[in-house]
Amino acid sequence: MNIPAYYRAFYRLYLRFSIVMMIAALLMGILFQESSKKAPISEMLPAGAHLESVFGLSLVHGHTFLIGALIPLAVTWMLFLGLQMGFAPLSEKTLRWTSRLYLPSSVVAVLLMLYKGYHFLLGVRGGNLDLAALNTSLFLGSHALRASVYGLTHTAMAVGLSIVLIAFWKSMNKSHE
Repeated sequence: MNIPAYYRAFYRLYLRFSIVMMIAALLMGILFQESSKKAPISEMLPAGAHLESVFGLSLVHGHTFLIGALIPLAVTWMLFLGLQMGFAPLSEKTLRWTSRLYLPSSVVAVLLMLYKGYHFLLGVRGGNLDLAALNTSLFLGSHALRASVYGLTHTAMAVGLSIVLIAFWKSMNKSHE
């Protein structure tokens, strides 16, 4: 099978990224388990408050697997199958823009989840059980900064994936010469 060189580079990049993110996801699971032990359920921290204080951190493990490993593997597999089925290859520019947008923004999304998770956990461990106040104090209390960072990150991920998905959809109607 004739796979274009830029496809091979894309596959290599995405497979390596997926491996690194799988390792990171496993570490995130361990990190969550060990960190949540530092705020045990007690009279000061009842079960419901405990759950709310560690919930954000608990989501990091699964999200890292999903956005860092499963989605890149699915895109790689989709492109490979497209070539196997005789669809026209996507352009190098399409794959480059997908990578430039999706990969960095997915890393930033995981880091934002870690920040939020530890912000709550450390705040509760420090004695602040007012979760609304902790939520308000994220990003130094700047709602605009918070909305901008989350919005840009999610938009970049969505646009990066949309570029490759729309291009792939169009390639299904064209056959490979």
